[in-house]
Amino acid sequence: MNPLQEVIFCRQFGNQHRVPKPYYRRKTYLCYQLKLPEGTLIHKDCLRNKKKRHAEMCFIDKIKALTRDTSQRFEIICYITWSPCPFCAEELVAFVKDNPHLSLRIFASRLYVHWRWKYQQGLRHLHASGIPVAVMSLPEFEDCWRNFVDHQDRSFQPWPNLDQYSKSIKRRLGKILTPLNDLRNDFRNLKLE
Repeated sequence: MNPLQEVIFCRQFGNQHRVPKPYYRRKTYLCYQLKLPEGTLIHKDCLRNKKKRHAEMCFIDKIKALTRDTSQRFEIICYITWSPCPFCAEELVAFVKDNPHLSLRIFASRLYVHWRWKYQQGLRHLHASGIPVAVMSLPEFEDCWRNFVDHQDRSFQPWPNLDQYSKSIKRRLGKILTPLNDLRNDFRNLKLE
């Protein structure tokens, strides 16, 4: 695995609402750890989008090749810069469903196009299918830094307002994952008559 450069990590995994100057394009990076249930690391890697192929699809291909032994259980932790798009969410759900010996957890730095219904549905589908999607906070950023960044033995230095941004994104994700029935009941409970 080629570790990420510090500047790439901070730019791409940064959870700020707006890109700080100098402006740059945010890309999708997916860093994962494949472990045995007792914690033994089998493999780790960092992937990114390739031409017309999302990082999640590259991830599925890699994991398929690494987990052919269906008698062995595997746990996978993913750190991703953007939450999966609806297509990738669907593919991840199908992949985990077809491979019950795998357990997948996703930590996203930011939510991708979270205001669009289709993207929200993708996140809900992951959640409903038993694939937890959570927002990265300081412990996840630190773990990602330790395991995937060429940090030259430097500790992770959080950018300003990292915690505040994480909490804001978590609230948004929580609202997306709240079942619509609960929202309807909450609306009825307002008794706006």
